[in-house]
Amino acid sequence: MAKSRAEKAGVLEALRERFSKAESMVLADYRGLDVAEMTELRRKLRESQVEFAVVKNTLAWRVARDLGLEDLRPHLEGPTAIAFGMKDAVAPAKGITNFIKDKKKLEIKAGVLNGKVINLDEVKALAELPSREVLLAKALGCLRAPLAGLATVLQAPLRGFVTAVDALRREREGS
Repeated sequence: MAKSRAEKAGVLEALRERFSKAESMVLADYRGLDVAEMTELRRKLRESQVEFAVVKNTLAWRVARDLGLEDLRPHLEGPTAIAFGMKDAVAPAKGITNFIKDKKKLEIKAGVLNGKVINLDEVKALAELPSREVLLAKALGCLRAPLAGLATVLQAPLRGFVTAVDALRREREGS
């Protein structure tokens, strides 16, 4: 049954909203996945707060063109599904790459990061990055290390003074 013009406009607007709000996207060819595998993939991606949707190429192209992503055109051929990373830019690439390692049935076409189309190699490199939380923890550790070193250096003279006073006290008690 064909969709009415109003229904298509609604789908187009929902897709435009996803494209606009996503921190990153990964386009994939889902040929070869059965319903159970597609459900498993969606469940795993949802755990990482990634939305996964099968899209119509013509609608995706219209939205991509409107948002200045003309470089997506060659990748919108054949069956296309898009993973939208709404909170973490690394999550879609990591989720799909991990699924491919397990099932070997999904094929990454391209990705979008910060409004720029990225190729397969760049999507794989993105998947190898640690999560946002890990990167923040490492950055915090890098900031904390010099401060801890400074505190140790500043305590050294005081510690030396206390040690000298204690040694003097012991010497006087002994004599």
